[in-house]
Amino acid sequence: MTSNDQQTVDIFVIGGGINGCGIARDAAGRGLSVELAEMHDLASATSSASTKLFHGGLRYLEYFEVRLVREALIERETLLRAMPHISWPMRFVLPMHREMRFDNETPTSRLLSIVMPWMKGRRPAWLIRLGLLMYDHLGGREVLPGTRSVDLSDDEAGVPLQDKFSRAFEYSDCWVEDSRLVVLNARDAEARGATIRTRTKVVSARRERDLWRVETENLDTAERSTRYARALVNAAGPWVADVIEGVMGQNASAGVRLVRGSHIVTKRLFDHDRCYFFQGTDGRIIFAIPYQEDFTLIGTTDKEHLDADVRPECTDEEALYLCEFASQYFKRPVTMDDVVWRYSGVRPLYDDGATSATAATRDYVLKLDGDRAPVLNVFGGKITTYRKLAEAAMAKLTPFFAQASGAWTAGVSMPGGDFAVADVDMVIASLRADYGFLSAAWAKRLVRAYGIEAREILGTAQSEKDLGLGFGATLTEAEVTWLIEREYAASAEDIVWRRSKLGLRLSTSQIETLESFVAAARQNALPEGDAKN
Repeated sequence: MTSNDQQTVDIFVIGGGINGCGIARDAAGRGLSVELAEMHDLASATSSASTKLFHGGLRYLEYFEVRLVREALIERETLLRAMPHISWPMRFVLPMHREMRFDNETPTSRLLSIVMPWMKGRRPAWLIRLGLLMYDHLGGREVLPGTRSVDLSDDEAGVPLQDKFSRAFEYSDCWVEDSRLVVLNARDAEARGATIRTRTKVVSARRERDLWRVETENLDTAERSTRYARALVNAAGPWVADVIEGVMGQNASAGVRLVRGSHIVTKRLFDHDRCYFFQGTDGRIIFAIPYQEDFTLIGTTDKEHLDADVRPECTDEEALYLCEFASQYFKRPVTMDDVVWRYSGVRPLYDDGATSATAATRDYVLKLDGDRAPVLNVFGGKITTYRKLAEAAMAKLTPFFAQASGAWTAGVSMPGGDFAVADVDMVIASLRADYGFLSAAWAKRLVRAYGIEAREILGTAQSEKDLGLGFGATLTEAEVTWLIEREYAASAEDIVWRRSKLGLRLSTSQIETLESFVAAARQNALPEGDAKN
């Protein structure tokens, strides 16, 4: 089936990850007409498979990527203020020991091997402290507390660690619910006039005079349609080169390097709410982070990934590596029996010619092509700097649009996040006071997902029964309906692994029941061709 819709928009965005949705939101807020197409669910690839941190990237200082780290550090607090429901401060404990080593390919490692050869690749404590001093001051920190020294023999952070770790540094970074961040950007873009189409693949994009002719296919209905756009943004993440060559029929002038980052989720390994930054004898680093109240998240790896169309998986080898790495620190060894879930994502890094996946730059590169009907290809980036990437993208595109207004996103709240960072506990308490049937854990989950919009989901409910069917783990019909109608969810997987992580708590049969409900609800409620199909 084919639909010839001759609608012309200012900007057509390919890709519904964090970069695509961030650019769509920024552009729509400047008064431009925007359409975005994502071939699967929003955040279904890289943007839901991160370590879920807004962080400056402490280890990037060893690569002398000072500008990237500074930009990311400044962004931490900008983003934290805009989304205090899905992002919050965390403290990271970095235990010290003599066998901490550099990745021997870093510029810092090579320099020290010349001036301090007797260190034989070990990271000296003074260098780590210097790095943390820079980390504290590069970004003009205002909200987050600075670095301090920790005596692990007299601190709860030392309890789960082996006795050989007697001291540590503790510094600040931020948590973020990555896939929810993507959805909120898409929702805010739509509220500002953008059209968001999921499960819609761009099959062809060709220049016709001063416009792009974009042909799409709805993967649910097989319906094809045509749009015209004055500018095209290729934010396809791991598929960015495929879009250039296959969809646009052009030669790629820049390359993308696919790096697989894998994580494991284990039973809870410690009782406090701080995170660990572990350094390995192989020069790698991993994090161990409290996760979803009852679990611990450990990651990540850096492995080359050759094909974007091959679904990334955390292999047994990678999972075992993470277990063994963490076991170098914890008193009780972490084993494969502790692992309750694992996931992997492909990071589409700009190919800067680095010899290893670990050394490849995490900075973003924007390539603009064309004086008329321009296309902007987006390479690389990290979740912490997505908003700055979007601003930089628009700085390249706005010269083509005289009507576009200026930058506006800094400090503007995401949907549900219109409250102060320090007030989250008050928001949770208030919600529970007004909806007395909510448990403390349930109220916290709702606020951490939806912020003040949790009240719109709960509505006038006086009891749990008023929220309709229960699917388990506090997931109700009212919430599922919200996710279908307001957040583009179209399957149980969308709901339990991206809009939430309730897949950790629901049984297979409960998820199957949810899948049947979602399919029926979409069939009844969403007309063919709806923007959220």
